[in-house]
Amino acid sequence: MDATLLSDRGVIKLSGEDAKTFLNGLFTTDITRLEPGAGRFGALLTPQGKIVADFLVTEVPEGHGGGVLIDCPKTLVQSLATKLGFYKLRARVTVENLSDSFGVLAVWGGEPTVKPDLCFVDPRAEGLGWRILIPPELAAKAAALVGATMTDESAYEAHRIACGVPRGGVDFSYGDAFPHETNMDRLHGIDFDKGCYVGQEVVSRMQHRGTARTRTVRVAFDGAAPDANTPILANDKQVGTMGSSANNSGLATVRIDKVSDALDGGTPLIAGNGTIRLADPDAVRGFQKKTVA
Repeated sequence: MDATLLSDRGVIKLSGEDAKTFLNGLFTTDITRLEPGAGRFGALLTPQGKIVADFLVTEVPEGHGGGVLIDCPKTLVQSLATKLGFYKLRARVTVENLSDSFGVLAVWGGEPTVKPDLCFVDPRAEGLGWRILIPPELAAKAAALVGATMTDESAYEAHRIACGVPRGGVDFSYGDAFPHETNMDRLHGIDFDKGCYVGQEVVSRMQHRGTARTRTVRVAFDGAAPDANTPILANDKQVGTMGSSANNSGLATVRIDKVSDALDGGTPLIAGNGTIRLADPDAVRGFQKKTVA
């Protein structure tokens, strides 16, 4: 079992008697179902339904003061905290940026032998692993406690990519992508039967009308990895864009109708100087069936 401290992640805490109700009216995930020892995946959207920030959330046990912790990209921590402060109005909520004192330890390749406080399974994909929110200086001690060996962050990146989980800022751009385009509907990041939240109408329309034409898919290649943002071409026409890559595997954002046409016609997909392959062609065809109205 492996563990690594994720240097690109930060932590926000919300406390106060209105915290969960307040967040439930903003986030795509059902915060009313949140509990200590469990995590949920969600996002804050623009009113137009695009992702402002995506994150994992967990509840702090009452014995440790209660509240909600948000595990999110460090580059977005302060702007997200500021935005939440803007939204709170008269809600009895306190928003704190804890990134100077808390970090995110990722653990994968097995189940922790001991589950410390603020430890939860990552709900996005089976086998993705666990998260432990902890002061960074205690990361190695926590890894040993749960039976894991500390390793390099690149090992976790390869694992994430193999699990097909996109990372904002590399596999998609914040403020420009809809949740369906990053597979949040398939990564347990959207609760379609919860109450209203910012951007809900757009997300619900895409779900029920099947209007998501772009998806994140796993790809494979031989040789050097194409750089992120490299166009993917079929018959010299762009059908997608490369995202992150590791160990001859990667993630790409593609137009599923155009890629399905290329598959059906036997047309190779070109990224940079090489050919890429879809790791699961049937999944792309399945996306197309679900997204054609």
